[in-house]
Amino acid sequence: MAFAEARWTEHDADAIAALMDRPPAEQPIAFMGPPILVDRQRDFTLSQMPAIALYLGEQLHLLPAAPESRALAAKVANDANDVIDELTLDGGREMWTPEKWDAFVPRLQKWMRIFEALGERHGLTADTGFLLGTAEPGVADLVTATLWSTMADRFPKIARLGEQTAPAIWGLARRLQETPRLAALKQKSLSDYGDAYCGGEIEASLRKVAG
Repeated sequence: MAFAEARWTEHDADAIAALMDRPPAEQPIAFMGPPILVDRQRDFTLSQMPAIALYLGEQLHLLPAAPESRALAAKVANDANDVIDELTLDGGREMWTPEKWDAFVPRLQKWMRIFEALGERHGLTADTGFLLGTAEPGVADLVTATLWSTMADRFPKIARLGEQTAPAIWGLARRLQETPRLAALKQKSLSDYGDAYCGGEIEASLRKVAG
């Protein structure tokens, strides 16, 4: 939304928790946890990050025209969601230890190479191009850049690992985050939330192994 210069309102954790505590039949859409999007103009509510990303991409004209490329954009959003789940150990189901982290690093590198390989097949380099070979950045690029740059900004070990493992993806993330609209969003997020990532005990354990 920031990239497309759309306007939105973010609600605080208490408001989201209040929605989560309602019985599913009384929620605006039955959901387990954030994110949740309420499109008041169209009277439509949606949960699940990949679904929200594709919906916004459609509404804001950030999806490619070809059905194959649109399917790849969906794949990227779902891959990103999987990476987040794995990095947070399914939302804090258990905590990180040095041993668990060391065992996870090769898998994290494989995830980085999955994004890197997709971009390279479409001409992406650290300095030029976009993930699906489009002329302009779209949902796949924005999801990818946000996923990896947010991690890199908060966890130095992940930043170093990414620079070595997926230089084209790290270059893409850097280029997009330097655009005025995303740079302004980053500064606002830092002002509003500091350097928080996922919060709670799981973030504390993640910082011990990747900070």
